[in-house]
Amino acid sequence: MSTIHLTNGDVAAESLRAALHDAGRDDRVHALRDDLAVGPMRGIDDAPDVRADFWDRVSADARRDFVREFREQAAALDNIARGEANLVIWHGESAADQLTLRRVCYHLRNSPQRLNEVRLSIRDLTDPGAWAHSRKDRATSVGMFAPDVLLTRVPDAAPISVLRISRLALEWQEVKHANGETRRWHDNLFTSGSFAELDALILERISQDWCPAAHVAAEVMTAELGFLVSDSIVLWRLRELAAIRRIRLRDDAGAWRTLELCATFAPCPH
Repeated sequence: MSTIHLTNGDVAAESLRAALHDAGRDDRVHALRDDLAVGPMRGIDDAPDVRADFWDRVSADARRDFVREFREQAAALDNIARGEANLVIWHGESAADQLTLRRVCYHLRNSPQRLNEVRLSIRDLTDPGAWAHSRKDRATSVGMFAPDVLLTRVPDAAPISVLRISRLALEWQEVKHANGETRRWHDNLFTSGSFAELDALILERISQDWCPAAHVAAEVMTAELGFLVSDSIVLWRLRELAAIRRIRLRDDAGAWRTLELCATFAPCPH
């Protein structure tokens, strides 16, 4: 029987494809492209347009058709769930990876015998310079791991018990019902947060002096928030804060290299 490996995101999928190639395996790898730690969740499994609308607001790329992309992803996940292939879900210790695990368990709850997992943690992150080592929460995602590390873990794929699949599927339902703006994961529990928390972190780190937006983003992305914050989310919050005149931006709001910002509580120097 064929095997399909599932990951959270394209970076993780590419790394895993390289690992499987080195292992001499032609298994298929499918990326689930959605950062489930942020944005609305209610109706996600019935109406992908809700998530598509959210990412359309977040993205600065007007050329992308998120409605089409998310409908295609929903159809692909449904086809995988209805198929017969064995499935291996790879996940690290981060909110987005753990939510992806729970979503897959929900969709496969009626075929639990097909579902396997590979669990990754900070202990598998062999690069001593990786910034994840400095986090107190030890949050990791599969995309952080190099192909050679994933290669060593390929033989460790193990079945998920029926009882655990049922529990994780139920947790997925509970998270959807909570429908927070953000989702933190700590001690195997999810709690809801808000984008206001991100905005506060940004505002705490700026002054009346112009500074590189990338420096502020790096601090926010490594902050202890209970989930891993992507650069696209930070950039979106910068645009939102600029729209309500809490900060000022100069240069291209879609280019980290040149974008600068300052607070508006005092005149910005020219």
